[in-house]
Amino acid sequence: MFGIYLKRELGRRKKAALVIALGLALGIALVITVNSVSAGMTQAQDKVLQSLYGLGTDMTVTKARTAPTGNSSGQPRFEFDAKSNDDDTEQSSDRVMTQGGQALKSSLVTKVADQKGVAAAVGALTLNVTKVDGSFTQGKAQSSTGGSGSDQGGPGGGQGSGSTAAPQVQGGGASFDVNSYSVAGVDVTNQDLGPLAGSKITSGKTFTSAQTNAKVAVVSKSYAKENSYKVGKTFKVSGTKYKIIGIATPESSESTTDVYLPLKQAQTLADAKNQVTTIYVKATDSKQIDSVKATIQKNISGTTVTTSADLAETVSGSLSTASNLATSVGKWLSIAVLAAAFLVAALLTSSAVSRRVREFGTLKALGWPSRRVTRQVVGESMVNGLLGGALGIALGLAAAYTVTAISPTLTAEMGSTGGGGGMGGGPGGGGGPGQQSASNTMEIALSAPVSVTTIALAVGLAVAGGLIAGAMGGWRASRMRPADALRSVS
Repeated sequence: MFGIYLKRELGRRKKAALVIALGLALGIALVITVNSVSAGMTQAQDKVLQSLYGLGTDMTVTKARTAPTGNSSGQPRFEFDAKSNDDDTEQSSDRVMTQGGQALKSSLVTKVADQKGVAAAVGALTLNVTKVDGSFTQGKAQSSTGGSGSDQGGPGGGQGSGSTAAPQVQGGGASFDVNSYSVAGVDVTNQDLGPLAGSKITSGKTFTSAQTNAKVAVVSKSYAKENSYKVGKTFKVSGTKYKIIGIATPESSESTTDVYLPLKQAQTLADAKNQVTTIYVKATDSKQIDSVKATIQKNISGTTVTTSADLAETVSGSLSTASNLATSVGKWLSIAVLAAAFLVAALLTSSAVSRRVREFGTLKALGWPSRRVTRQVVGESMVNGLLGGALGIALGLAAAYTVTAISPTLTAEMGSTGGGGGMGGGPGGGGGPGQQSASNTMEIALSAPVSVTTIALAVGLAVAGGLIAGAMGGWRASRMRPADALRSVS
């Protein structure tokens, strides 16, 4: 009986049911869209952080770089030999400097690994290599001879003689090219953590555990393309020749490191024996990262512990702007629209009940109790709510698919606080001597993934909307009396 009556009444009031369902659908669709875009923002931020940290890294440990002392400015210097011959001789000089913070003792890696809540810790050395090569061209001295003449100013006159001007250097000069690239010293015994963890070897092979001090290198795909490097080729850094054994392609975004070397080789190049600039840390429980951070800071003084949450706060650019809009404006807009949709559905249901006074009064006169009338109204509202939920899910999925198909490009700029703080501890971060700030800009394609949780939320909102509307309409219907039906007839 309940089902038959429900079907008949919904069929009679199709337009009213459709209006209520559409109101709920718009609110639910907006909630799905905002949630999916917010999820896409989170994924985009994770990609940015992974490109800096590497997969599996929960935090990094660095040390703020101290200001240069004495007469040292901290700026790179290049020295070239003066040539005495007339030939143009190609000269080259490399300046290797640690980057990202003050060097830490390698023994601290073991100390960090022993802290409570730490699953693994790996040290890495971040370098910046500035290569200057070119040649000097010597100038040539040329002299000019002045003309002769007579000086008749004195008595008897006098014959002047020719004079030679001072020689002048003409021609010559210098032409040099400057190339700067980043190098990361990798612990080859544990490559699942650290700067190389976020990249996939797409050509050649990666390091083996036996190559702790081998003269081999892995280069990023973009750097290899720029310099026409292939597996098997060699290049020099400060006179040391390295063989390329692999090409690494970042799995998330552009790599911030150009060349990867075994850690000991990087330490040799930088004259930093048994030193690292960054310690990558993986926690045993991702929910206890804050407590692990506090433990490391307490037991290892003078260090800066940076978590992915800390780095996320430094993200700026259009990604940050869109993320703020999605999480703040989008959130409150969704709540406002959803509340309005629920209110409109409740008011429309109550209004529909008011127009059915004769019907409900007659049913009560025939013996229907108030709870049965209420159940009938709530049942109709629940159907309207589920219909609105289905329409809202369809609209929300369409909107999310559109965002993913368009894939708008957002920029993410990771700022460095310099001196090893903030992002400075990660590969590609700033923090060189005398350098106060640096940034790394990336372009991320936005997607809008829809999770099962979001769909479940939409269904829950549809049910809630139906219950709210039904409760208000049912309360109104339960207060009607058979006499109301008689008055409406007269």
